Amino acid sequence: MDTPLTPPVDPAAAPLGDLPGCGPRTLEKLAARGVLTLQDLWLHLPLRYEDRTRVVPIRALAGGPAQVEGRITAVESGFRFRPQLKVAVEDESGATLLLRFFHFHRTQVASFGIGRRIRVYGEARFGAHGPEIVHPSYRLLDEADPGVLSGALDPVYPAIEGIGAASVARLVAEAMRRLPPGEALELLPAAWRTRLGLPTLCEALALAHRPPAGTDLAALAEGRHPALQRLVFEELLAHHISLRRQRIAMKREGARAIASGGELAARLRAALPFSLTSAQERVFAACRHDLAQASPMLRLVQGDVGSGKTVVAALAALLAVEAGRQVALMAPTELLAEQHLANFAAWLEPLGVRVVWLAGKLGTRARTQALAAIADGSAQVVIGTHALMQEHVAFHDLALAIVDEQHRFGVHQRLALRDKGADGRCVPHQLVMTATPIPRTLAMTAYADLDVSVIDELPPGRTPVQTVAVSAERRAEVVERIRGACSDGRQAYWVCTLIEDSAEVEAQAAQSTFDQLMAQLPGLRIGLVHGRLKAAQKQETMRAFKAREFDVLVATTVIEVGVDVPNASLMLIENAERLGLAQLHQLRGRVGRGAAASTCVLLYQPPLSAMARERIEAMRASNDGFVIAEKDLALRGPGELLGARQTGLAGFRIADLARDAALLPAVRDCADVLLAEDPARADRLVARWVGGAARYAGA
Repeated sequence: MDTPLTPPVDPAAAPLGDLPGCGPRTLEKLAARGVLTLQDLWLHLPLRYEDRTRVVPIRALAGGPAQVEGRITAVESGFRFRPQLKVAVEDESGATLLLRFFHFHRTQVASFGIGRRIRVYGEARFGAHGPEIVHPSYRLLDEADPGVLSGALDPVYPAIEGIGAASVARLVAEAMRRLPPGEALELLPAAWRTRLGLPTLCEALALAHRPPAGTDLAALAEGRHPALQRLVFEELLAHHISLRRQRIAMKREGARAIASGGELAARLRAALPFSLTSAQERVFAACRHDLAQASPMLRLVQGDVGSGKTVVAALAALLAVEAGRQVALMAPTELLAEQHLANFAAWLEPLGVRVVWLAGKLGTRARTQALAAIADGSAQVVIGTHALMQEHVAFHDLALAIVDEQHRFGVHQRLALRDKGADGRCVPHQLVMTATPIPRTLAMTAYADLDVSVIDELPPGRTPVQTVAVSAERRAEVVERIRGACSDGRQAYWVCTLIEDSAEVEAQAAQSTFDQLMAQLPGLRIGLVHGRLKAAQKQETMRAFKAREFDVLVATTVIEVGVDVPNASLMLIENAERLGLAQLHQLRGRVGRGAAASTCVLLYQPPLSAMARERIEAMRASNDGFVIAEKDLALRGPGELLGARQTGLAGFRIADLARDAALLPAVRDCADVLLAEDPARADRLVARWVGGAARYAGA
């Protein structure tokens, strides 16, 4: 291990005000983009590079970017249809290249003298008269000018609003001139650089901004080059340490151990009409161990739709109730919260446990009674939505906070619920659940602040859902398939989706489909639910469908979570090509919840894009949510899988979790060493890469 660092003045943190050309207005525009220090400019990496290190003979042009040098042989400007300037350039190979300009001025035309030497760079293409470049960058050369070629590739930087591309390049170049030499910036221990074959930070930045001639541009673009891998590793390491620090801060706060005998949990298990799977047993045992500690449980339980997370949460809740403490369960929607209320009431109330409901739609009297029961402790388990976090909600003794579909809540919301049980010395235990499977590699980084448990086994008796893709041109066949399923006593969903982000338009689409099916299936009872209905109407329709009062439910994606209808065996998703893999998988999970064989029909509008075809093929190939999640990560990246974690993950500057997953085991091992042996170095890494995002510590 290197000698621990003493915290010197960090040259990377120097402000930008002393850079040439960096006046108040430029500083303001840079700040709006989050560029405040020299380091921010060092990490503002190029989007791509232009290779001006060599001259290509015109005869050898094959399309794509290239640099050419020759003499001007003809100039023509005209205004037919629109202004156009054409300049012919011939080189020593005897071939001619045509330059086209649609925006030009008189002095520019005059500068193109016949016989003058010119060096041109741009995207070569082939027109009716041979190779041409539209709006090239160019340089007119004097006869005495040797035209020395650059020894490095020219960077092209991401735009910063209000600052031209050339100005951005100048600012970054000025910042790079202030890059300290040697080890002044180095935070990655030398032993780890050697082990991973990585350059120093200064070497990596120098190459990333000005790659020498001959650099493998494909390796740079794909993040495989050692210089990029060096920057990616350090960024992933900083984010991982930041999350681990949050966990350490939480654990330091302490919690009151729950070490009940488990009698209530045993009685519930005896009353259940099914046995727990081995995966459920394993996860419940982990929760029970965590709850018995004097530090807060911080556990994420992830499992596919229908894997039985809720019953594990109920068993954990009973451990707290038996110890005389309170439990809160928060869900993101009333539909999902009511599903939990129904399950918990059915399971817990026969055991003498009082379950109380708290949501925004409660009447004044019912709300007053609920708040009183929560405050005096007679409400042993409280289930609700965001209403649980409101200021006037006061718990008597909250010991366990359960958050379902936790990625739908922001950090502040999770903090607000946790704080309901904080007493200055202790905080409640936390159990968070998600039915959105997270790939293992992503979970290692995204949830380093949590212990992750996986329920990777479906209850016995469940049959895999068969998934088929059908063109919208065969819609009539699909309608007949619904008629057949319902005549066998089964129920069906017809989900309508539209690309427009408009509840009103979606409602119209659902209403239109409802009207069509009413005409095509006159003997069936058809229900309709969409986002523009009042909450009470939605709940009543869902209740009626579950009670088999409807054969078919036409719905928008409002039914994605929180509906459990074991008799439903057919799911039809219209315009399936418009949905992401995670949402398609969630909707498919609404069927296959009973013993009957179930089918999911993906009705698509041809022709399919390449991305849509990949998604549909992935759905047909697998029912495993973790396989689907891995594919979704590869197609879309981490942002949409995780939601707004607010810990900087969405703000990776260089790293790409899908692309760089192979580095994560080494990132975790290096973090272990730094946190144990050199916390000062770990602090500086987090400050460099995460900065203000670390303010959510303890979330």
